[in-house]
Amino acid sequence: MFGGIGVFKDGLMFGLVDDDVLYMKADETTAARYEAEGQSRWAYEGKGKQVALPYWRLPDRLYDEPDEFREWALVAFGVAEQRKKAQKPGAKAAKRAARPATRLAGKKPKSEPLPKPKKRTAPKRC
Repeated sequence: MFGGIGVFKDGLMFGLVDDDVLYMKADETTAARYEAEGQSRWAYEGKGKQVALPYWRLPDRLYDEPDEFREWALVAFGVAEQRKKAQKPGAKAAKRAARPATRLAGKKPKSEPLPKPKKRTAPKRC
């Protein structure tokens, strides 16, 4: 997907690892915590421009503070849950349906039956 590792809980991605750096999901409210710690957002180069996603680098100090690390991770998971709840039902299916079908060009539809295998016969002996 993005060349990194997704961090999931209950099917929701709330963190990612890229180049050995852990990033956690944040929203408008929780991003201030990361900014206050001097952290940056995860971004990638896409179509000739920089694209920043709502994942922020976890402060290094948290690796030595397991209780606080856990709290930041739970907050990030809460952000992922809220985002999922805010999505309209069927939004993903509608988004997929709106994509161009160019990837399917030249492929047989799944509903088309497969051809029957040819009947094999034993070779004739002389």
